[in-house]
Amino acid sequence: MAAYRPGVLIGNWKEDACLEEDRLRDFMHKREQGELLIQKINKLQDNLLKKIQLSVSKDGFVHFGDTVMLLNPDNKSSVENYPGVCGSLTLAINVDEISMYSAKSLQAPCGVSAVKSVDPVGRNSFCILSVDGGAVGEPIRFGQYFGLGTTGGFSDQMLYLASDHKSFIGFAKKSYLQQVFLTNELSYLTCWQATFLDPQLRLEYEGFPVPANSKMIITHCHTNRSLAVPRNFWTRSYFGKEYEVICHTYLDSHKAEEDKNYWEIVTGNPSDEDGTMIHRPNPQPRRDQKE
Repeated sequence: MAAYRPGVLIGNWKEDACLEEDRLRDFMHKREQGELLIQKINKLQDNLLKKIQLSVSKDGFVHFGDTVMLLNPDNKSSVENYPGVCGSLTLAINVDEISMYSAKSLQAPCGVSAVKSVDPVGRNSFCILSVDGGAVGEPIRFGQYFGLGTTGGFSDQMLYLASDHKSFIGFAKKSYLQQVFLTNELSYLTCWQATFLDPQLRLEYEGFPVPANSKMIITHCHTNRSLAVPRNFWTRSYFGKEYEVICHTYLDSHKAEEDKNYWEIVTGNPSDEDGTMIHRPNPQPRRDQKE
């Protein structure tokens, strides 16, 4: 059999060359438009993990318009029952791998989860929104309705924390309780209120400003169930192992909420632009220099 030299063109060589040129041209166009898969993933990841500066509370209260973190503080019961889940957790956007690979920005509805990171970034920073006409800068009060919105580090969108009654098709994936999610529409499903921690003093504190960086209960107004992190249900996301967030009121034998329902609205550290009040050291008592 006669062998062809390397320079001989055989078969559908013209069609193959044109097809390769079209592929290269399509690749160059997508790269210029930022539509390559690696570009989408990097943009979404950079925005979600972008450092966010939290609002600083000058009077010690939480105000409408403040950028804050929602922190579920460390508790003894989680250490005793679930040793691997100790530490404080923050409420964050939960992005699955399919969304990371297919979307340029956050798509509603979107899930939420609790993460171990307590550094303010795009995915765990929220803005306190007014739903009843309260002006920006006014302190929110116990029993007053408010919304929780997040941009996820993007500048052209806002998603709102919401919940709804459990149904046959709408429930938490792991615990099968009332789910919590993010939506792009403000409605009665996105209204929340802060409740004083001690049940015996709630009526007395009704209408008082909500202090920042202190424990409280955050209740969903429509279902009257409290935001909670059970800590025994975990989910897998693009960023790794995270914990399920639900709406369910856990009561002890004294009819008081358990620490699964405890939350702190964390504000920025005035002495450190990139820090939070949970990173601020506690003041140490000064020793009397006089002998």
